[in-house]
Amino acid sequence: MNESSRQVHMVGAGPAGLMAAERLAQAGLGVVVHDRMPSVARKFLMAGRGGLNLTHSEPSERFVGRYGQAQATVGGWIDAFSPTDLTQWVEGLDQPTFVGSSGRVFPKAMKASPLLRAWLARLEALGVQVRTRSRWTGWRDGALAFETPEGQRLERPAAVVLALGGASWPRLGSDGAWTAWLDAPTTPFRPANVGFDVAWSPLFRERFAGQPLKGIALSHGDRSVRGEAMIAGYGLEGGAVYALSAALRDTIETAGQAEILIDLKPDMDMARLTARLDRPRGKASLSNHLRKTAGLEAAAVALLHEVGRPPTDTRALAQRIKALPLILSGVQGLERAISSAGGVQLDGVDARLMLRDRPGVFVAGEMLDWEAPTGGYLLQASFASGVVAAQGVIDWLDSQG
Repeated sequence: MNESSRQVHMVGAGPAGLMAAERLAQAGLGVVVHDRMPSVARKFLMAGRGGLNLTHSEPSERFVGRYGQAQATVGGWIDAFSPTDLTQWVEGLDQPTFVGSSGRVFPKAMKASPLLRAWLARLEALGVQVRTRSRWTGWRDGALAFETPEGQRLERPAAVVLALGGASWPRLGSDGAWTAWLDAPTTPFRPANVGFDVAWSPLFRERFAGQPLKGIALSHGDRSVRGEAMIAGYGLEGGAVYALSAALRDTIETAGQAEILIDLKPDMDMARLTARLDRPRGKASLSNHLRKTAGLEAAAVALLHEVGRPPTDTRALAQRIKALPLILSGVQGLERAISSAGGVQLDGVDARLMLRDRPGVFVAGEMLDWEAPTGGYLLQASFASGVVAAQGVIDWLDSQG
């Protein structure tokens, strides 16, 4: 790839690819960005529909711990481009940010489109070329081959950054097809940040699908998380579920099912809850009694009945409310997952994110084998990996003379 000694091509126009493009263009390199879709950053725009969670403000040690087995590697990316750096970058695009009560960082616009418009304007001003409907299909005679509306096109840049995404939400552009021709060690893709199947009764599904379970805590194994879940027709989804999804997925893969415990009143200890439930019930139904004394909403009360007849003993009922067992029987597929685990193995790239077996080819974003819960961790690592890959390209090109 030496036809153009100062041109670098990005393949994939999501957060990682566009961030790498910006850094490389700022360094004076010619940059071309390819994306197979008719418009760029479709998954980024989708992520912003419910409020664009950019990153998180928690302490760095806890932040890096969110990346599990990949934390040593991803921690290096975060060192290169921290949550503070990301926030400053966003505000440099005239998009003010704020920190929510949970510590999550959002743009005040609460969506991705204003940020993306400002970003694309900056890239255009830097001379970055963006080619949509340009699908990478592998290598031909040492060149990058692209399918375009005008036919096949071959490119021979000085270096390339692949940022094609994982395999979740394939309709938005990341379908994982590149694994067939990349010729790099990869781990099969698996769904991450995904919902789980529950064998609801027909009546419960009909009445409560789409209803939230607010202010709860979920536990699996030795880990517990606070947050919110959503009852879905197929089972359970939502932020608290996603935070445990990696462990739940692994348990289901090995054991065929997984159990979670739901604390429906995590802010109320057993003694206080039992005392409240002990109040005279009179002629009130159990549902009304639970609503008035424990503050349980209709969906939570129905869930108590769904897993079995609620105990008549007050203490036993309180224990059920504090640790409601629920069996998850399966995992939703990649097409419904927010992100994916798997991809190019981390030991297949060097510290610059260059493929060990293909000099001049760098990989960034969800193509790499790491995963993290929602909460800003996914976007932060994707942006940061783009920064690292761009610096890797610059250093490698400098070393080539």
